[in-house]
Amino acid sequence: MGISPTTHAESVDFVMLYIVAISVVLLLGITATMVYFVFKYNRKKGHAPVDIHGNLLLEVIWIVIPTLLVLSMFYFGYTSFRETREIPDNPFVVKVTARMWQFSFEYPNGKKTDTLYVPLSTGIDLEMRSMDVNHAFYIPAFRIKEDIIYGKTNHLYFTPKEVGDYDVACAEYCGLSHSAMYTKVKVIHDNEFTTWYGSNWQPQNK
Repeated sequence: MGISPTTHAESVDFVMLYIVAISVVLLLGITATMVYFVFKYNRKKGHAPVDIHGNLLLEVIWIVIPTLLVLSMFYFGYTSFRETREIPDNPFVVKVTARMWQFSFEYPNGKKTDTLYVPLSTGIDLEMRSMDVNHAFYIPAFRIKEDIIYGKTNHLYFTPKEVGDYDVACAEYCGLSHSAMYTKVKVIHDNEFTTWYGSNWQPQNK
């Protein structure tokens, strides 16, 4: 199994597997219990059913256990969400402009591209704006998505951990050619990025 492209992808995958595992256990447990009750309490001649009017232990169990499970899912989900919202000091800032139907990127030295180039293991802060309608910046491999709202500046933070090319898509319907609004994020080594960037830069948040 390869390295996850970002630490955030690892967190999201863990939360997903955690929720699915709990769901499968509950599904199997509830199904097995239902089948058991069907055979144990099926109608028999001469058998008078007895109603249960109250059981404090059962009531505590079916309140406390689901509550703890839901709180644990919320905790792991929230800690994963915070990874893209808590931007550390001195990230490498790239300005992202969305318009029908393309993304463009501007770097601190003024360089502009239609493909996002980022150095490996460096904290990247995408400063995103829309020129027309609402869009969404979505990198499936990184498990991150952020809406780009017209008239507002939004931020998206990530740290790439594996060299490679990754698809970027608009995930908010933005008009006739929305389905063609794709680009790439290219994660490259520091020395390659320095050559491509064409001016001095300092790797940050390693």
